[in-house]
Amino acid sequence: MQKLLNGRDLADYIKERQGGQVRALVQAHGIKPKLAILTTGNNSVIEVYMRMKQRYGADIGVEVEIHTVDQAELLPLIKKLNKDDSVQAMIVQLPLQDPSQTDEVVDAIAPAKDVDALGKRAIYEPATPLSILWLLAGYNVDLKTQHILLIGRGKLVGAPLERMFTDSKFNFEVANSKVTDLKAMTLKADVIITATGRAGIVRADMIKPGAVVVDAGTASEGGKTVGDLDSDVYERDDITLTPKKGGVGPLTVCALFENTIRACQELQK
Repeated sequence: MQKLLNGRDLADYIKERQGGQVRALVQAHGIKPKLAILTTGNNSVIEVYMRMKQRYGADIGVEVEIHTVDQAELLPLIKKLNKDDSVQAMIVQLPLQDPSQTDEVVDAIAPAKDVDALGKRAIYEPATPLSILWLLAGYNVDLKTQHILLIGRGKLVGAPLERMFTDSKFNFEVANSKVTDLKAMTLKADVIITATGRAGIVRADMIKPGAVVVDAGTASEGGKTVGDLDSDVYERDDITLTPKKGGVGPLTVCALFENTIRACQELQK
């Protein structure tokens, strides 16, 4: 029987707790938490996630302020917001129009406000990798006893997860774009975490019975947001996997606001 890793169920509990934490900040310290989101252009996938973050912030009492600017304006804006005490948290929606500037841009965010934890001086855990670990722990998947395959080494998910898995001494492999036989690797894995943004890269015949599959990839296909899993994967009834919607996404938003709340709390120490 197929089992779903439903992030929405876990997110409801986290969201309730965070709402209480925000109310405590307002009542005890007079702080109105604010998250600034910086974006450089129109992208259907980015728009979906920004709207999700705005709705979530409104629900728990965090103001979400979106700044849409040309990429040339990013660094001056980050410098300005670093000095703005009314903004406790800041993220840049990736990818940039010119990805070659990504490191320079995220490294410019003050570490105390870098709640996506993408800068080289980051002090928080990255939101999406943290949400994946929350999701697996919430469904009692013990990564210490599993052979894990991480597909993709991107800045947002793959690279941070690789560092976290290395630190935890997990038994894992990484499949990057140079791998010639991905199927051979996936069939050995007890847990597959894929985050490539390449629609349908993992097919049903690439997964062994009883495996756990987490799809953290997002891509736009025919005007719709899709993941890394081919549609035939969802016909398997002998695996555990994230649903097409409501898997990692809701918890990624939770993790982002967890860091935002922590950034506000740190100001009181």
